[in-house]
Amino acid sequence: MKTYRFGIIGCGLMGREFGSAVARWCHLTDLDFRPEIVSVCDVNDEMLGWFSSNFPSITQVTGDYHEMLANPEVDCVYCAVPHNLHEQFYCDIIRAGKHLLGEKPFGIDKPANDAINACIARHPDVFVRCSSEFPFFPPMQRLGRMIEEQAFGTIIEVNSGFLHSSDLNPNKVINWKRMIDVNGEYGCLGDLGLHPCHMPFKAGWYPKNVRAILSNIMTQRPDKSGNLVPCETWDNGTLLCEAVDPSGGNVFPLTIKTQRIAPGETDTWYFEVRGTRACGRWSSTNPRRIELMFYEPGTDQGWQQIDMGWEPAFKGITGGIFEFGFTDCIQQMWAAFLYELHVGSSLSRFASCVTPDEVAYTHRLFTAALKSQADGTTENV
Repeated sequence: MKTYRFGIIGCGLMGREFGSAVARWCHLTDLDFRPEIVSVCDVNDEMLGWFSSNFPSITQVTGDYHEMLANPEVDCVYCAVPHNLHEQFYCDIIRAGKHLLGEKPFGIDKPANDAINACIARHPDVFVRCSSEFPFFPPMQRLGRMIEEQAFGTIIEVNSGFLHSSDLNPNKVINWKRMIDVNGEYGCLGDLGLHPCHMPFKAGWYPKNVRAILSNIMTQRPDKSGNLVPCETWDNGTLLCEAVDPSGGNVFPLTIKTQRIAPGETDTWYFEVRGTRACGRWSSTNPRRIELMFYEPGTDQGWQQIDMGWEPAFKGITGGIFEFGFTDCIQQMWAAFLYELHVGSSLSRFASCVTPDEVAYTHRLFTAALKSQADGTTENV
């Protein structure tokens, strides 16, 4: 059993989710590798206490990530810090020779992302991927297999999105995701956009162009003292793109939605493919249900609903009749990261993490989207 020793930089929400996945790694079967957390770093001491209390494997607790990078006991790093820190932190991690799973958007803007990719190119022995859990739900895995088998026929249209309502309350205290100097000008695109791009990009459906409609709905919010301050970033974004199906060469509309103010949506991912032979769709509103339609000319058209059980890419001890949840999704993503690091190739196209090249294309798309919004034009990507 190969052990990969991890450091975590940024011990907030997603850092703890990674910790939970590590703690129950025995849930997965047929794997000859495992992660172990040996070092944690955060400037907030309160965040560090949970790790120290729950992971006896941790031998280093620090507020300075440079100390972690100097630690020879650390093989890999998970880094979850605000967007304005990505370029410096990610490049320092890569230069230190630590394998990296970083959070999106891999740089506050395209120049920052270009700098990160240049650093990756100078250190080819370092394995680097980006965090995104979306495709690891079992219905999404099935849709991925259908894409690989070209079961949809000629693609008619694809719709993908990530919606939630966390910013619907106008009295919510402003956080860094609403500040351009920390989050970046992308706004909701940088914060949410990689998730709905993950599946289309794995399918090879890259946008040729984009017409973007971006909305700043809540223009002011209270700060911690109750004073109203400007909200500078985009709340919602709709990107209408033309994409090309590499298997057939046909051009089709690809719509990508990212919304932080979506009434009625707690935290919803969705994905839909419509083709000439079949259609398929899934929403995390009902995470176990996949809807499929197969048809031939002259036959009736009707959606079939299938409630899938625990059918992930990486096998585990859970019985097939039980439900798959978000914590399972996180663990599957980490299994995909370590599988590719360990084996040298991914388990399958759709059971793999986002690559630096795929992230770079999101920056091309989001940069073009900003220009489209500013000029009211359709921009080439």
